[in-house]
This record gives sequence, C-alpha cells and structure tokens, in this order.
Amino acid sequence: MCIANTVGAGGVNATADVRCMQLVLNMNSGNFGLSCSLIPDGRWGPGTHAALAQFRLGVGLNSDQPVAPGDAAMSALQRGLPVGLVKPKLWSILVDASGAQVDAFYQPIVEVLARYQLNTPLRIAHFLAQIGHESGCLRYTKEIASGDAYEGRKDLGNDQPGDGKRFKGRGLIQLTGRINYRDYGRACSRDFERRDNPDLVATDPALAVDVAGWFWSRRKLNELADRDDLREITRRINGGFNGLEHRSALLLRGKWLLAS
Repeated sequence: MCIANTVGAGGVNATADVRCMQLVLNMNSGNFGLSCSLIPDGRWGPGTHAALAQFRLGVGLNSDQPVAPGDAAMSALQRGLPVGLVKPKLWSILVDASGAQVDAFYQPIVEVLARYQLNTPLRIAHFLAQIGHESGCLRYTKEIASGDAYEGRKDLGNDQPGDGKRFKGRGLIQLTGRINYRDYGRACSRDFERRDNPDLVATDPALAVDVAGWFWSRRKLNELADRDDLREITRRINGGFNGLEHRSALLLRGKWLLAS
C-alpha cells in the first residue's frame, strides 16, 4: 500500500502519505473525469482536496470521505496507474526524496535495472526498497562518518596511510575499502586506486546507482527477491537487520505501485 494512514478531509494527512497521494492523483489525471497537475509538496490543501474529491466522485464514491489503505478509492487509483517505473512512481516509492534528487537518479536507475536483470516488479520493488533505505531516499551517497574507523583494516585491503578516508562508503549501497573499490573499478572499467577519484562513486549519479546494481548482482540478490525474502536480502546488505521496518515499508509501497 502506498499510504500508511488516511488522506483527505479529516484524515491523518502525514506528509509522506499526502505527497504519495498527490503523485498518484497526477498519474490518474484523465481517468474518471479527473484533471489535475498537483505540486507534490506533501501538504494537504485546497488543490489536493479538490482533485481527490473529483476522483472519488468520478468512481462513484462519497467525495467528502478521506481515502484509507486498501479501500475502494485506493483500488481505483491503483488500476489507473501507468505501466512500468515512470518517474512519479519512483518518487512515490522513495517518497522522502526531493524532486531534484528523483530527477538526477531516475535515468541511471532505469539503466541499472536493465543492466542487472532487475526486470520484474518484485525484483524492482526489493531493489528500490534497499537503496531507498541505504541512501535515506536518495539523500545520501556518501558515508557521513569520516572513514577513520576503516584505517588499517586489512580485511578491506586498506594497507596504505589514508585508505580509511579515501575508500570510505560511497554509492546507494555503500562501497567500502580498497579491495572493493578495486573490484568495482575493474567491473566498470575505472581505476579508483590510481587514476579516478573515488569520490566519483558518490558524486556521479550513474556510478552511485551502478555500484548498487553491481553489489546486488554479485551477491545474487535477484534470486532472493524472487522468493520475496526481505530479511535475507537485508542481512546480506547490512550484515544484520538494521532498518528492517523502513525497508519493509518501502517494499510494500513499491509492490503496490508496480503492480500495474
């Protein structure tokens, strides 16, 4: 379900739910007499109120009632969604991202989905749930910590002074350590040890997404996504189950939005 609580007049109207509703209504513009182009700012206001009322009236429901997860209005909105991962769907899934972040990452994500055989709604939903949590919904592409904790870590190949900072975590699923930068560089025809700045993995959206796809493929996570195994995917990425509730919420939103 793409909303967690009620949206509408008298509803809970949490910011994330309202933004998702605004995006879903925009994707339904042209259905059941609805015509709207809402700004997805997450604020419940007259424009969103009017669009939701118009849609509910068009599908034969009481226009004054809020929508709730799983109700008839939400089912009608789901049926009217466009096919595939269009940009508003990406934003609806990673609902805490900004519009600028979605614009920057949308095309790289589409390309990575094709490159690493993320080619079913379930695989895509799991991938987006994981990169969404790991990056704070596209807000972070670099580890906030300095990287000093990785200094001298032989298991990461950090055998030269300054390696901890130089090879700190970067990307939507964070690449960490000299060995991993070396392996990823070979995979994408780069040399992050000598020629290419490792920070490109954070600053270039194409690399930031691709490293996540590379990690996903290397760990054979498509097989786990096919089994809908959120816990094991999380363990292989995180080493434990940190953020499992948030990953699960993103996954549920993705499944709902990608069902059409």
